[in-house]
Order: sequence, then C-alpha cells, then structure tokens
Amino acid sequence: MDAEQHAQHETMVEALELSGDYQVLRRLVVPAFYHAPDAAPPGTPLMRGLVVDVETTGLDTARDVIIEFGAVPFDFDGEGRVYTVHPPLSYFEDPGRPIPAEASAITGITDDDVRGKRIDDAAVLAALDQAVLVIAHNAGFDRRMLERRLPAFAAKHWACSQQEVPWVRFGSRSQKLDYLLYRIARAFHTGHRAADDCLATLHLLASAHPVSPSDSSDDVEDVRSAVQIAPLQLLLQHARRRTYRLWATGTPIEVKDVLKAHGYRWFPGSEQRQKGWYRDLTSDDALAEEQVWLQEHGYGGRVNPNWKVEKFTALERYSERMG
Repeated sequence: MDAEQHAQHETMVEALELSGDYQVLRRLVVPAFYHAPDAAPPGTPLMRGLVVDVETTGLDTARDVIIEFGAVPFDFDGEGRVYTVHPPLSYFEDPGRPIPAEASAITGITDDDVRGKRIDDAAVLAALDQAVLVIAHNAGFDRRMLERRLPAFAAKHWACSQQEVPWVRFGSRSQKLDYLLYRIARAFHTGHRAADDCLATLHLLASAHPVSPSDSSDDVEDVRSAVQIAPLQLLLQHARRRTYRLWATGTPIEVKDVLKAHGYRWFPGSEQRQKGWYRDLTSDDALAEEQVWLQEHGYGGRVNPNWKVEKFTALERYSERMG
C-alpha cells in the first residue's frame, strides 16, 4: 500500500468512527521498539524480559507435551517501559505420537507440521539466560509445561499477564488474549502461531492505554477519561509482591460447600502434597482478613486452627512446586 492509499483508508476510518456506528480494528504491527533505547532516563538500567507461549497435545501438565514453542525477548526498565523488541523464537516439536484431533482443531497444528522437528534447546536456553523475568498469558499452564521440558525455566521469576494485570481497569471484563487485543488495542492479528501470541501479549503490555483509578470502575467513559499507562507497569508491581496460599487443613467435610462458595479451590492431591482446600491471597491484609473468616466459618471458632500458610514470590508462583 502506498502513502496515497494509506491516507485514503485513514480518511475512511475516521469517517466511520466519527459516525459512532462503527469501530475499526487495525492489523497488529509490533514495532522494533516502543521507546528508543537512547531515550531512557540517564542511569536507567535496562533488563531483558521474555514473553513465552506453548501449544500442547492437551491440558494435562503432567502427561501432555509441547508441540510448539514461541518466545519474544524484549528490553524494559523498572517503570514498565519497553524498549527494543528482539526477533521472536518459534519452533515446532514432534511429540512422538499422533496429535489428538481436538488439539489439532484448537491449535491448527497437524502431525505433518511437527514431524521430525524439535525445539532448539540451545537457542531457547541462551535467550532464557539473559532474561530476568518470564511472562506468559497463562503462566499457571505454560510454566509447568516448560519446567518439565526445560528445567532451567524453574530458576526464573515468572509473571502472568492474564492474572496479574487488572484488565477491568482498562475497560475489559474478559482476560482472553484476542478479546483484549480488540477491546483495548483496537487491533487484530491473523497469526495462529505461538510466537504471534507472544507479540500480541507484548503489544498489550507495552502500549499505553487509558486506565481507571480502581478495579471497581469498568465504565467505558471512566476508562476513556483516565490517565494512560502501560499495563506492564501494573504487572511488575504485582510480580514484585509476596503472595500467600492458605490451606484449610483439617476442616470438617460439612463445610466444603461453604469454602467453595467463598472462593476456596480443591486440590485432589499428588505424590508431593495431600489433598485439601486452599485460597490464594495477594497481600498481608488479605491474609489476615481471610484467617479471621476461616477460623469462624471453617473451624467453628476453634482456637489455634491447624491451617497452613505458604508464601510465594515470582520465583515460585505458577510452578508445579506450588501444587
């Protein structure tokens, strides 16, 4: 498309959007950098981040395997500004067995695509070695799959762009990647590869968007009139926090429905951990408040209840080690 055609298209887009009856999406184009490296404030250290995504034969993190790996390295600073975007890494991997039809239908990946192919471990480990933070849009799944395939991922700090960004403050009630891209960035991408999703995730995190002052305000007009910040800034704030997992150990079976209704999740047990109900809390105050509630409603007011509290940082969060 030449400059004249582009100008004509932009004129049509402006006319459509001014009518109030249309919203126009633009194809996602990720720039070589979001802030020029030489524009960083003097003395600002730049760090390397790595956005990752995997496609797999299924959703069982203990039995299914990776059939595609994608990653995008990028440079950022402590305030959440993204600078250089480095070339993506993208690899298929032969699972050694037929890909289930359901997995192929979801991913678009066939046995022919992966036959005889393998992730370049050396290239991935070289990129990982430079990264101080790994980000995935579903870190609870991607981290567990990658730790099994490449154990070096277990030694890195992780963050989840799906769970650790309050997307409702940016005007979206959904956390799904494609919807966020449309709702917040007014963009679409036609790629079906893991690396394409990494680029989309990075674009959402790196671009400044209007944000409302609180999680309870998701009114579109409130968001449009708000200050603009990059979601990566909020992601980093959350990733730096210590979080807690409160286990309702030894609570009677009669209170299971009460626990479930209050947000507790059931862990069915594993070789490393007993089964039980738990709830994740994101602050010291939230933990203290929850313990008061659990003591009364889970333990019937018992003195010194035998709950268990685990503390997590970005080094452990989303790992198989959490259970």
